[in-house]
Amino acid sequence: MVNLLNRLPGVMNPKSRLNFKERLKWTVLVLILFFAMGETPLYGVAQASSEYFRSISILLGSSFGTLGTLGIGPIVTASILLQVLVGSKILSWDLSSKAGRAKFQGTQKILTIIFCFLEGFAYVLFGAIQADAPSLILFVGLQVAMGGLIILFLDEVSTKWGLGPGVSLFIAAGVSREIFVRLFSFIAQGEFFAGAIPSIFASISVGQLNIAIFYLTATFATVLVFAIALFAQSIKVEVPLAFSQIRGFGRRWPLNLFYTSNMPVILASAFLINITMFGSILASNNINILGTYSSTGAPESGISYYLSAPNNLLPNVLAGTAIPMTDYYRAITYTGFLVVLCVIFSLFWVETTNMGPERVADQISGVGMQIPGFRKDKRILVKVLGKYIYPLTVLGAIAVGLLAALADLTGAFGTGTGILLTVMIMYNFYERIGQQYMEDMNPAMRKFFE
Repeated sequence: MVNLLNRLPGVMNPKSRLNFKERLKWTVLVLILFFAMGETPLYGVAQASSEYFRSISILLGSSFGTLGTLGIGPIVTASILLQVLVGSKILSWDLSSKAGRAKFQGTQKILTIIFCFLEGFAYVLFGAIQADAPSLILFVGLQVAMGGLIILFLDEVSTKWGLGPGVSLFIAAGVSREIFVRLFSFIAQGEFFAGAIPSIFASISVGQLNIAIFYLTATFATVLVFAIALFAQSIKVEVPLAFSQIRGFGRRWPLNLFYTSNMPVILASAFLINITMFGSILASNNINILGTYSSTGAPESGISYYLSAPNNLLPNVLAGTAIPMTDYYRAITYTGFLVVLCVIFSLFWVETTNMGPERVADQISGVGMQIPGFRKDKRILVKVLGKYIYPLTVLGAIAVGLLAALADLTGAFGTGTGILLTVMIMYNFYERIGQQYMEDMNPAMRKFFE
């Protein structure tokens, strides 16, 4: 096993320290290649349908029917699976040791390669990407898998030579591109444009104020969700700590409101999308257990219908569009179910990824710190941390779920989950750049990070 991990192809580390300018160049190059893959069509493809996968494809930076079809899907899937296995002690690896981290990273790469081929051929075999002829199925599947492998190595280049993890970079880039296109694109779409801003002016010029109100509402919702997510990112509880050996010195241990970040809503969204996909496959075989579906794969009735979001509900209401009562029921059931799933997945994530009170207490004890006013006892530390961590886990999951649902119902561009992820990723990049590369920057740019 160790020999296999050591022989895996990979990107070598830089031999000397790279300054901010060099890392920025590599980051830009990786982004250009990533976007180029999303514009390079696969050979031998008759049709690529992303209707079933639209929400998740935005988050994964994927572009169906191109070399970037898989996006970061295999990397994320392998990472989540391995973290759960290690966190639940099914795999008893010590990630605090160099050997344990090397084993984790090597195994993750192997799983990612496997998932590239599994997902690549699954998309072709289940009709998400349709080959021109049966004889081309193998070739198309290989193209999709190879695209996933290229993205795997682009992620390594960005991590080792760029400003940060490629996975995070690709998520933020994919969502940002979606938002930019939905806001500013001048490509004709029906009577108006694909972009909201051009469509607002065009609709006002011809007197169709209801269309202008629709796009104005969606644009405002996007800005509002961004602002709320950015504000919520700064909310945290700081637990005071002191060094047990040195008096007068201490620090604060920050616990964010979004304690489990966006992972719960990603898992919840993926779960709901899988219900829709599975129900659609059953319905195509005349098994309508989960509901009936339209020709585009959108649910029209049944369980899957009430677990899907009535997108653009608020813009349609404000624009005066007639809304069936079932859409209001869907808004309630979708929001409620999404929030419940977020809470469940959030609690699960805390317990399986070393984020629980006991694990955090081990980290604090390991650096020789304790809570002032309490005796040095790990059990006391676990008890005190539990009063903060579990409420934050639940409240953060509820906040993330409600915010994601709000974005979907108000028509915010890029999806609620996508906006939340982008805000968190850009905030983390901002902090990392400010901490590590300040001395390399131009004085004018340095002021922005101070």
